[in-house]
Amino acid sequence: MIEEAIDAFRKGRPVLIYDFDYREGETDIAIPAVEVRPEDVAMMRKDGGGLICVSIPFVAAEKLGLPFMHEILGASSTRFPDLEKLAHFDIKYDSRSSFSLWVNHRDTYTGITDIDRALTIRKIGEAVAAVEKGKEFDFGAEFRSPGHVAVLKASKGLVFERVGQTELSIAVAEMAGIVPAVTICEMLDEKTGKALPKTDAMKYAEERGIPFVEGKEIVEYYERLVKVKI
Repeated sequence: MIEEAIDAFRKGRPVLIYDFDYREGETDIAIPAVEVRPEDVAMMRKDGGGLICVSIPFVAAEKLGLPFMHEILGASSTRFPDLEKLAHFDIKYDSRSSFSLWVNHRDTYTGITDIDRALTIRKIGEAVAAVEKGKEFDFGAEFRSPGHVAVLKASKGLVFERVGQTELSIAVAEMAGIVPAVTICEMLDEKTGKALPKTDAMKYAEERGIPFVEGKEIVEYYERLVKVKI
């Protein structure tokens, strides 16, 4: 299914990504950021129900001046000592979070509507596209923070270093040869109050003709491609 997922990304279409049973055990709806429209945001919030975020590569985030949130909290601890405690991770499935800033594009109104979030997401994708081409981009001139769209900063080593939804979605985008900025949203289950079971996510994907791909398959395929390039 990995090749179908890559092809879907090339066409700007959604993909369902399941990470690992031992990790979050969650399926995310993933859509290339530059292709996101208001109807996509509506679909993610209704059919997914989790946070709507945008994954971007480590290097692109560095060029845009976007730190990890835990770095911001650590730097602020001199004035606000208790903030440093917030940056101490005790999550059971990972060593840290990929969260960076929450932003709104400056052309949005409240920032939360489907139209506003779609605009912010596309503009984040355009920002990544610009710096990927070696262009200068003034992120602060285009966006304000706090906002309603979370930016996720991938690990520098991508899936060789961390295998969260952030890295998995970027890996698929890279293999598709598109702008490596991907909107992701967890699929939740209103019946259990937990993540949507993998079998239910697979059924959803089959009914709608959306590729469903697992983290293991993404990592294995990505590693093979990297070795071929070397």
